[in-house]
Amino acid sequence: MKFKNILLLSFSFFPKIRSCIYLSKNKLLFWANSVKIGKNSRILGPLYLRICKNGSMFVGDNFTFTSGNGINPISRNIRGIIFIDRNAKIIIGNDTGISSSCLWAKCNITIGNRVKIGGNCLLLDTDCHNLDYRIRNGNEIDEYGNRLDCSSASSIPIHIMDDVLVGANSIILKGVTIGERSIIAAGSVVAKSIPADCIAGGNPCKIIRYINE
Repeated sequence: MKFKNILLLSFSFFPKIRSCIYLSKNKLLFWANSVKIGKNSRILGPLYLRICKNGSMFVGDNFTFTSGNGINPISRNIRGIIFIDRNAKIIIGNDTGISSSCLWAKCNITIGNRVKIGGNCLLLDTDCHNLDYRIRNGNEIDEYGNRLDCSSASSIPIHIMDDVLVGANSIILKGVTIGERSIIAAGSVVAKSIPADCIAGGNPCKIIRYINE
């Protein structure tokens, strides 16, 4: 019985040890990519981070990003991704938390203070591909050596204002602004801006009701 208890105790330490390793590794990863990050911020788990030439990322205090390793049961073992294209920017305020989500900035993604973004969400400020099938099907390369299909895709900034809650598995598309204190239901596809102080959901995402009603 003693051996079993010792074994269980040793296994309980593995996640803690793994978290400490990733905390240090991710801190180094952010430093190597010139990410300006505030105090008391934690990036837990195996995050994928890529910042292209002249891209930038600014993060406030008390930021938490959990990624993989079952840290958030909702997002299971999904690896979080932050991809910042050439000349693009991501700005994240204070006290914001994100779980195993994908942030792809081709232009600009701005996330305010005290925002909560649930597991496995997608924030894409770009169409990712050109809407002209001839360009999509072609093999043309732009001046930087990238496929013209992706580099010429339309992109409009995303703005998520303070105190917003985005439910798990939601998709926030280009050009969207979500107003202060609004709640986006899980699994929503947000293609148009949502005003402040409301609950919205669905595909496409629509206002369900205002919070104070």
